[in-house]
Amino acid sequence: MRHFTTGDLNKQVGDVTDAAAREPVVLTKHRKPRFVLMSYEHYERMRTGGDLRQVHRASQMPAEHEELFGLAIDRLARGEGYDNES
Repeated sequence: MRHFTTGDLNKQVGDVTDAAAREPVVLTKHRKPRFVLMSYEHYERMRTGGDLRQVHRASQMPAEHEELFGLAIDRLARGEGYDNES
């Protein structure tokens, strides 16, 4: 988990929120953890306890996931990155 100071939040709001979009980040004040910043999606999963994501072995992956997975691998192989990256 990444850590930022509350001063970082004021000066680098884009960097801090980008990091929080990927995983929760700790905001510190006077070197002590004070807050956790996370995406709303992550918060909702924690709040409801309802994580609807599923894990599949590659050999047992549903056909619609297999196609999306293949497209993503091809895109990464071309150096294009993930959909949510600039």
